[in-house]
Amino acid sequence: MKLPRFSNFPRIPMPRRVDMERLLIVGAAGLVVVLALRGGGETTQTMIYETPPLTDTVSASLENVEMTSTVCWYEDGDGYLVPVTRQIPLQDGIAKATLALMVQSSENDLAAARMGLTNVIPEGVTIDLDISGGKARVDMSAEALNCSSAEDELLMVQGTAAALCGFDTVEEVTFLFDGQKRSRLTHGTDVSGVFTEDMVNVESVATMADSAYADQVQLYFPSASGRMLVPVTRTVFSPADLTTAILELAKGPKADSGLENPLPGDCGVKSVSISKGIATIDFTKEFAQVAQQSDGGYQALQAVVFTASQFPGVKQVQVLVDGKPFRTEPQTATTWVNQADEVMAQYPGVIEID
Repeated sequence: MKLPRFSNFPRIPMPRRVDMERLLIVGAAGLVVVLALRGGGETTQTMIYETPPLTDTVSASLENVEMTSTVCWYEDGDGYLVPVTRQIPLQDGIAKATLALMVQSSENDLAAARMGLTNVIPEGVTIDLDISGGKARVDMSAEALNCSSAEDELLMVQGTAAALCGFDTVEEVTFLFDGQKRSRLTHGTDVSGVFTEDMVNVESVATMADSAYADQVQLYFPSASGRMLVPVTRTVFSPADLTTAILELAKGPKADSGLENPLPGDCGVKSVSISKGIATIDFTKEFAQVAQQSDGGYQALQAVVFTASQFPGVKQVQVLVDGKPFRTEPQTATTWVNQADEVMAQYPGVIEID
């Protein structure tokens, strides 16, 4: 789903200070605790408050608002596109509302900065969206032509396409800009074709001589900070199935990627199988070492589960170590990656804005 960007792009400009009431409102939203699994439709939750409402007006406007999970895409400090699961009010046009959260603005930038991320759609961009027959056509206003570099243009279109392809109704995305079809953007980014979910953070390939036999799998690796999982698209020259994906995951990220290996370096894969919706993955004894990590192996399991979740028919993932269950119960396959409240809780930055 993403493009190989191993160069360093501009880091997040640290906001300076915001008026207290606004910051507290955003902070209160960050305390909403939900867990949602996507299964062909949108899951709704009711907001649960862990702090008193700030004012009668705020209380009246937020109480009993039905919420739904959606996945927004942001840029991290290393130039990767990163998915984050957020909660937004249930409404008509969830896909368009999701993209609106990714447009640069004082409010959206603050929310992204609280996770150590930046928004990928330029300020002022408005979006018209048409979805039909598995195809989404995005018409971005002229402000989308104001990206400062080709890298930012690529982040914008790929992040937008990835967000839309996260919906069951969208398989591919095409773009218009200011109502017109364009072949290239201001800095030369090719936008003439179709974008899909497997076009982000693509690893570079040494040679494409055998491209006719190449396929792609998506792997999940922890970021350098360990706070988030980053999807990486890897080219393989074998069937792009679950076995191949798990074997590639065990190899770890490329040395120059800045990403971490979720599994012990000497961990091997003994077998991979799928039966009745359960993917069973048997690792060698070295996998047990992840239990000694500071998170008890949580990120390692998440990396395995999300890597397996891309394959149709996988509803649960059972991890074995030398034939014995690593956890008592199988893990549920899900597309809700990097929960926003968890990411915010781990981010050490201090946000002050004028």
